[in-house]
Amino acid sequence: MTILRDKIKVGDTVLIEKGKDAPKAGKVAKVGNSGERIIVEGLNQYKKHIKPSKKYPQGGIIDLSAPIFASNLRVICPSCKAATRVGFKNEGRDKRRVCKKCSEVIDAVKK
Repeated sequence: MTILRDKIKVGDTVLIEKGKDAPKAGKVAKVGNSGERIIVEGLNQYKKHIKPSKKYPQGGIIDLSAPIFASNLRVICPSCKAATRVGFKNEGRDKRRVCKKCSEVIDAVKK
């Protein structure tokens, strides 16, 4: 069974398929430890009330990005520019992420 954290990496461009930001695309900012919860820059925003502190001396209301479950995202392939699933291909000692639509290598995965 493939581990979810190998499928989507920080810096990938992803398309949100479900939720309030459904047809939008963005860049992955952070991936959780299990690889299931992913934060996309500028999407799935919520407002948080902040008390005055050294970081926020005025306090107030700020916008933060909430995590999205990985099954609601699709990686956008850099070569065919389509939202696709990610597969894996072993080439010698390297394990590579592969686009399921065009079979092009997305990048190598560290073992």
